[in-house]
Amino acid sequence: MPTLNWIGKEAVVNHHHQVPFHLLKDVPTLACGSPGDGNLIVQGDNLVALKALLPYYAGQVKCIYIDPPYNTGNENWIYNDNVNSPVIRDWLGKVVGKEGETLDRHDRWLCMMYPRISLLQQFLRNDGVIFVSIDEFELGNLLVLFDDIFGPLNRIGIFTWQRKKKGSHLDAHLRKMTEYVLCYARKKSQLNGLFGEDAYADKLQPLVKRTNKGKRLSFPAKLVSTGLGDGVYESGFRGKQGTGLNFLTSFTVSEGIVTTPLEVSGCFVWTQKKLDEEISLGTTIDLSRKFGFNVGRHDQSEKSKTPTTILTPAIGIGTNEDASEQLSSIFKQEMGKVFPYSKPDSLIQYLIRAATDDEPTALVLDSFAGSGTTGHAVLNLNAQDGGSRRFILVEMEPTIAREITSERVRRVAKGYTNAKGEEVEGLGGGFRYCELGDSLFDESGKIRDTVRFADLARHVWFTETGEPLPRERVPNSPLLGTFRGVAIYLLYNGILGDKSTSGGNVLTRAVLANIPGYSGQKIIYCAGCLLGSDRLQSERIVIRQTPYEIRVS
Repeated sequence: MPTLNWIGKEAVVNHHHQVPFHLLKDVPTLACGSPGDGNLIVQGDNLVALKALLPYYAGQVKCIYIDPPYNTGNENWIYNDNVNSPVIRDWLGKVVGKEGETLDRHDRWLCMMYPRISLLQQFLRNDGVIFVSIDEFELGNLLVLFDDIFGPLNRIGIFTWQRKKKGSHLDAHLRKMTEYVLCYARKKSQLNGLFGEDAYADKLQPLVKRTNKGKRLSFPAKLVSTGLGDGVYESGFRGKQGTGLNFLTSFTVSEGIVTTPLEVSGCFVWTQKKLDEEISLGTTIDLSRKFGFNVGRHDQSEKSKTPTTILTPAIGIGTNEDASEQLSSIFKQEMGKVFPYSKPDSLIQYLIRAATDDEPTALVLDSFAGSGTTGHAVLNLNAQDGGSRRFILVEMEPTIAREITSERVRRVAKGYTNAKGEEVEGLGGGFRYCELGDSLFDESGKIRDTVRFADLARHVWFTETGEPLPRERVPNSPLLGTFRGVAIYLLYNGILGDKSTSGGNVLTRAVLANIPGYSGQKIIYCAGCLLGSDRLQSERIVIRQTPYEIRVS
C-alpha cells in the first residue's frame, strides 16, 4: 500500500495524545434558544477543543463535515500546533509560502491536519462518515493521509462539486470550475449506505394523506408488535396498499417489538381510553391481529438510489456565488471579502442528508466552522423533515465565532430581516456557546481547584473506558458506573459529604463502608489508601491514586 511521509510526521502521528484535556466554559449571554436542544458552538483552537469534547461525544457522531484550509499559497492560516520536535519548531511557526509549490508548505499543512483527523476519527460512530472539502492542491496528500488513518478499505468515494457558475482563471491554461469532497467511513462494513436527495425527497412524501377522518391512537414503547422487520421506520410509513394504517411518528423495531413511543391513525373501533385500559394490563399488542391489519414491510426499493458524485446546480447544489449571496443577505452587508470561498448550505445539506437519511436525530460535527454553514444546514434539514439532528461547531477565531458563526445560526434559528427588507421566518432550534477554559491539571500536574466532581468524573470515565459518560449519567455518588464487569469509583471533592481537608478522598475502612457496593472487580480513584494489600485483594479493588495515576492528556 502506498504510504505518505513528510518532514515532521514522526512528531505529529501521536501528537493528539499529548494535547491536554481542557474544561469547557459556558457563555450563557451568547447562547440561543434552549441550550437543552443539544446544539453546541465552541470557540477555541480546534485541536484543543476536540480533545475537550472527547469525554462528552466520543463514538457518538454520525456525520462529520469539515472545510479546512486548502493550502493554496494565497491564504494565511494560524493553528496552535504545540509540537516539541526541534525540526517542527524550526519551521512550523513560519508563514505559509505564497510562491511556488514549496516542500515546507505541504509539510506544514500535513502536520496541522494529521492530529486533527486522528481526533475526529474518535468521534465517529462505527456507522459514521466524514466529508472533507478540498481542491487539487492537497487532494492527493489528503487521500493518502486518510488511507493512513482510516484505512483504504473505508474510503467511500470522492464527490466533484461545481464551485463556480462561470469559472475563474486558475492560471493561463485553465478555468477552475470544480472542487472535491472526500468521504470516508469509520467502518465501511457497518455502514448501511448513503441515500441521495432524489430518494430522500420521495421518502418525505406521506404515503397516506393525513386527514381527520381516522382516529389517532398513542402507544407506549415496548408494548406493540407490528410484524415489521428490525430497523428504523420514517413517519409516513404504512402497511400494504389498502390497509389504511398510517404511522405518524418515526419509530424503531427491535426483535419485532416497537422500542419507541408510537402514534398511528386509522379507522379503529377502539378508543384511546379502551387502548389505555388494555395497555395497563401490560400485554403486548399485536397490530396485525388485534386491529385486523396486515402490516407489510416498508418498500425497500426507495433505498435503491444512491447519491451522485457530481454535485452541480442542475440537482440543486449551489456555488460559491450562492453562498456569498446568502451570507450577504443574512447579514445585510457584503460578505464576499470576509468569506470568499464559503460553501452553500445546499451542498452541506446534501451531504448531511446522505449520511443521516435513515436517522434524522443524528449528531453532526464541524470543527472548521467558519461562517456557520453546517449549523444552518442542520436547522434547514430539521425544518424540512421534522428531524431533530444536533450539531457541534468549533471555530478558532473569537471575533468570527461570536459575530459570524453563532450570529448566523442565531438569526436563521430565530428569524431575521434580509438585505431586501423581507422578514425571514426562523427555522427553530437553539445552541449552547462555550469557550475553552483551563486545563484539568496545572503545570505541576495537580488537579486545578476549579475542577468540579462532574468534570473529573467525565475525564476519569473516558480515560478508563474510552467512552463518554453522558451528561444525564453523572451521578451524585462515587460510583460512576460499571463497564465490562468492572465498577469505576471516584473519591473527589467531598462527594461523600465530607468537607474536611481530605474530603473523604482517602480510601479508609469507613469510606469503603459508605460507598455503593459491587461484588465484582472495582477500580477506585482516590487521593490515598489506608487499606492493606490483603484487604484490597479480598475486596477485588485496584487503586489509582489521584492526581498521579490520572491521565493528563
